[in-house]
Formats: sequence, structure tokens, C-alpha cells
Amino acid sequence: MSKICQITGKKAMGGCNVSHSKRHTKRTFDVNLFTKKFYWVEQDMWISLKISAAGLRTINKNGLDAAIKDAAKKGYLYV
Repeated sequence: MSKICQITGKKAMGGCNVSHSKRHTKRTFDVNLFTKKFYWVEQDMWISLKISAAGLRTINKNGLDAAIKDAAKKGYLYV
């Protein structure tokens, strides 16, 4: 599975390492992703999501059901 958060849609960005002599080499800025299991009360089931730290804060703020519905509406998650 790719490095994309299933709640916020965040993904790896590209950029450059810049040395002291100002040489630029390509690098990627990866997302802080981890796999976490949640109990979805409305569906009475456990689900496993690949989420970022920002996605976890979104779930804590809005609730799991609202976050999943919003992510599905935006196309980040297929329900």
C-alpha cells in the first residue's frame, strides 16, 4: 500500500537536500504514517486504518464516524 493517509489524504512530498556548499540532491519528505485499529461503533466492527498523526488528531476531534464519512466523500477512503 502506498504512503497515503486514509483520513487526511496526506502523501509524501518531494524536495531537495541542500548541503553546506549549496548542492541540491533529490529526497522525499515522508508522512508520519502508522497502522491503527479502531472500533467503529455505528457499524459494530473493528477497522484497520493507515493514518498519519494529523489524521489521528482529526479522529479525536470530530469522531471516527464523521472522519470516515468525510474521507470517503473526498475520495481518500472507500467504504
